[in-house]
Amino acid sequence: MSQPIPRGRRKLAIGLAATGALLLAAVGAAVPASGAVDSAAGADNCESFRAAGDNFAEYCIAEEAANDVTAAAEIPGVDEISSSDNIRQIANIPKFGGFAAEGAYNSDLAFQGKYVFAGNYEGFNVFDVSDPTSPQVVSQVVCSGSQGDPSVFGNLLFLAVDAPRSDDSCSSTSASSALQSSWEGIRIFDISDKANPRYIKSVRTDCGSHTQTLVPSKDGTSVYVYIQSYGPSNGAFYCKPPHDKISIVKVPLDNPTSAAVVATPVLFPGTTGAGNTSGCHDITAYPELDLAAGACMGDGVLFDISDRENPVVLSQVRDTNFAFWHSATFNNSGTKVIFTDELGGGSSAICTSSYRTNQGADAIYDIVGSGADRELVFRSYFKIPRLNTTLENCVAHNGSLIPAMGRDIMVQAWYQGGISVIDFTDSANPVEIAYWERGPLSDTRRILGGAWSTYYHNGYIYSNDIQKGLDVLKLDDPRTNNARAYSFAELNVQTQPSYPACTTVLTTRRNGGLTVTSGVTCLDGATVNGAIKVAPGAGLIVFDSTLNGSIHASGASVVSIVESRVNGSVDAIGATVRDSKVNGSVRTS
Repeated sequence: MSQPIPRGRRKLAIGLAATGALLLAAVGAAVPASGAVDSAAGADNCESFRAAGDNFAEYCIAEEAANDVTAAAEIPGVDEISSSDNIRQIANIPKFGGFAAEGAYNSDLAFQGKYVFAGNYEGFNVFDVSDPTSPQVVSQVVCSGSQGDPSVFGNLLFLAVDAPRSDDSCSSTSASSALQSSWEGIRIFDISDKANPRYIKSVRTDCGSHTQTLVPSKDGTSVYVYIQSYGPSNGAFYCKPPHDKISIVKVPLDNPTSAAVVATPVLFPGTTGAGNTSGCHDITAYPELDLAAGACMGDGVLFDISDRENPVVLSQVRDTNFAFWHSATFNNSGTKVIFTDELGGGSSAICTSSYRTNQGADAIYDIVGSGADRELVFRSYFKIPRLNTTLENCVAHNGSLIPAMGRDIMVQAWYQGGISVIDFTDSANPVEIAYWERGPLSDTRRILGGAWSTYYHNGYIYSNDIQKGLDVLKLDDPRTNNARAYSFAELNVQTQPSYPACTTVLTTRRNGGLTVTSGVTCLDGATVNGAIKVAPGAGLIVFDSTLNGSIHASGASVVSIVESRVNGSVDAIGATVRDSKVNGSVRTS
């Protein structure tokens, strides 16, 4: 496995050094990206990525063998788009304002209501996607500090900073990690006014915050922020080895400015971590199941997070084919995890014939056993089947579940390898069912670009492209269309929500009534000629269906009617009726 290069950098203590320094850039203003490196004139090598100030260069493979001449004929040209027939782009918002520079990399995404929060190494954008075909810019917050991964919780936005700054203000500059006066960690914003986010608090964390994961407290009074960071150095003031831990920040919801580090649990004491493990890159929490999956450099880890301040390792796995465990995604039932391998650190061309199909790929694990005896068991690899040019950085990166009825389906970013949709219902035999990609950014030099994070949210796919901006795509496939039956008011992909799982899926005509006595019955393109009754505790989800009869539910776990027609009344307290026609009375409250 690859060994990380220590980042020779690091930090300082908490303190909000200039709340008034936050910049809300005018949408049309060409504000220079503070600290960003425009590598347009730079050399095409790892040094240009090091200059960008983050971790791409740590695993950078400077030169790949240029032996893909045959495949090049099938690769789209510069800025050309290639895709399967079932997916298409419906909108794009190019980078602008303080994020326009090539070195101002777009990063992660978070969702709340009609808003998308799009991270950047220079801050974050807020978009209104009420009409996904025409996203509108609400605000741009310029507040430098890579990577700028955002998470949202109510009126709070958390922004990760994993590069030492001169102080914690939005006007800070790059600093040496050897200085006691340097700072990195998380910034907290009040986003109650989406057009004018306010910077209200900073919390310094050891080795900064490469990524962060929100975990609500069980009593609902606080939210915990799990901080993932790595790359210690003896010369760093606040990030000395060993660094086999995460930082946990507790944020009281009634007083978020009192947020503070409350625990720094050591996950890999002594030599229990792989040789190159010095922290975690990413952790995905599944709070409802009290589980988390950690991608921790040389280790894939399953945690019990019943005690939010004291995660317990349940299972730990390694793979000689994995160079860098990067991120993790559960299936809805919490019985599988997809881990990604970011071989090359995201800056290298790993989707060429120089690399095997199990390098820079996904690894799919089943979770077997119960309680404290749960274990991760390997089932298969997945890597996109298309070759890229040696000028395109490509490797497995961030993705999310698509809540399809009765299936485990995920959409995923592969940098310049584009976007892939895979069905891993059979964890031993994953299958790609859709893809969308651009051709290379250049045919003369390697420019760091492509899809950083690609997530499904409420019927659409949103992708934050490092260089090209925010893409919105529409997937039209009978295996995934029924995912539109589900909607989430808020989504941070690293805080995985659950959705009602179908125990029965009906897709044909049914003559006669239907009584749901237990579980959740889902209708997808079905016709029911007769009344439907849902017993207490049972559930009904209806998508793209025709119901010729009334619906009655009392104490149901869920009743949702989406894009359907009901020729009769609906009497179901707490039900959701969306984008549907009901020819009869409706009582849902």
